Amino acid sequence: MTHQLATQLIHAGEVRPRYGGAISMPIFQSANYEYAGEADYDQLVYSRLNNTPNHRALHDKLAAIEGGETALVTGSGMAAISTAVLSVLKAGDHLLAQDCLYGGTHSLFTQDLRDLGIEVTLVSDENWHAHLRPETRGIYVETMSNPLLQVPDLAAVVGFAREHNLVSMIDNTFASPVNFRPLDLGFDLSLHSATKYLNGHSDLAAGAIIGRHALLKRATHLANHLGGCLDPHDCFLLHRGMKTLLLRVRQQNENAQRLAEFLEAHAAVARVHYPGLPSHPGHERARRWFQGCGGVLSFELQAGLEAAQRFIQQLRFVPEAPSLGGVESLVTRPATTSHAGLTAAERQTTGISDGLIRVAVGIEDVTDLIEEFAQALA
Repeated sequence: MTHQLATQLIHAGEVRPRYGGAISMPIFQSANYEYAGEADYDQLVYSRLNNTPNHRALHDKLAAIEGGETALVTGSGMAAISTAVLSVLKAGDHLLAQDCLYGGTHSLFTQDLRDLGIEVTLVSDENWHAHLRPETRGIYVETMSNPLLQVPDLAAVVGFAREHNLVSMIDNTFASPVNFRPLDLGFDLSLHSATKYLNGHSDLAAGAIIGRHALLKRATHLANHLGGCLDPHDCFLLHRGMKTLLLRVRQQNENAQRLAEFLEAHAAVARVHYPGLPSHPGHERARRWFQGCGGVLSFELQAGLEAAQRFIQQLRFVPEAPSLGGVESLVTRPATTSHAGLTAAERQTTGISDGLIRVAVGIEDVTDLIEEFAQALA
């Protein structure tokens, strides 16, 4: 029997029978385990190999909630992204990717991969065919881009990948499985910074890769050699945090929608980037594919950078911090945090102004959030 998401988040992947009758999954704080005749290196139970009881429970739960065959957790979101990409590409290969990406991913693609002999073309116009090469092996997008919340034509990406036998990869962090399940649309690999919504409590760093057995086997083998493992205690925290994912994200969807509407109507605000708004270029795509538009939005003030700095200073209970997905609301200027690794010219090319403010909306009472932003804008 296939359960609904709310039930899967609580019960999928749980060990039966329970260890010692414990309702909560225990922390197996052990680096190594007794040899049990495993013939395959990757099957040896060892913390670095991401296959302890805590890891296996997470893998089963993640696969269930995104409809994948299997999953892998890693030590961070960037560990998941780099492991997935390097398991698909080798020296001499070519990757297509959208041009507006999380800053760490952008730097990985434009600097590190090229140092390894892998060419990357960043595409701004979604004309993937124009940039296809004989050596192209993969295509990479974000469900909603960081920080401008652009929504690619996801169905076209999947169709293009299948037509040309490419591995399609998507960073689904901003949407989470509550709002979008990429594998159902046909993507090969779904990636997450589990630090964000999957965990939801701003107290760990983790990543996840979800997809088909054959692709995850290669990714797991590579992760095991690179050593980007998640320790058992963080596995426990992530496992615990995921159980409230649906409740948290539904509230963040609602809060972000109302805050975006308030900001768009405010005279001091020049532009709001949130696909839940009819004015957003990706609104119709978001309505077609998403159950909600998530808890991240960004906006720019009429008076530019100096006003943005003053606004952030006037916030009373919303901290300035460079993450998202937790229960608390946060603000940041991507030019100084998530995208500080890009040059000023690269940020300008992708539309990230110095005065752009990104908001990670939490689960506070939305009337308090709106009042907080109203007084800071005043």
